[in-house]
Amino acid sequence: MADDKASGNSAEHDEALAAANERSCIVNIALDEKSVVRRNPDIEHERAVAIYDILEQNTFAPIGDFSGPYSLHLRLEENRLIFDIRDVEEQPLGSIALALAPFRRIVKDYFTVCETYFDAIKTASPSRIEAIDMGRRGLHNEGSEVLRERLAGKVAVDFDTARRLFTLLCVLHIR
Repeated sequence: MADDKASGNSAEHDEALAAANERSCIVNIALDEKSVVRRNPDIEHERAVAIYDILEQNTFAPIGDFSGPYSLHLRLEENRLIFDIRDVEEQPLGSIALALAPFRRIVKDYFTVCETYFDAIKTASPSRIEAIDMGRRGLHNEGSEVLRERLAGKVAVDFDTARRLFTLLCVLHIR
């Protein structure tokens, strides 16, 4: 499961996603706090909302002989995003390591636009805020699609789950 190459096997991905039900989901999620620095309130809010939304509704179906629901621990290690997948009793089931290089430009651009957005909501006009927010959402969607592509053949996730996981990837990037 630790293979880092996207398999591109969309039929296997689609079958796993179609088979996903209430058992193919994340019921607990944790971020490696030793790699996370003190965050400002805006970032902490985004982290909390992403975790809440994932726990409320998600599709997470590892490819293989696994049975959920799952506990997911996310961390950065040696320029990789590690998905440490466990059962509800916190027994390890496997891990997925994704290289961070495909995310670098998107995360950097996303941080830049988010900084502009958080500054704009204090003083800018509603039309300016809306324009910045559209750009922010576009980058977030792009990052989510890259994450889904990188997970293909390893774990099936729906778009909303990928968006929330991308938010958490960004939170882990903050130094």
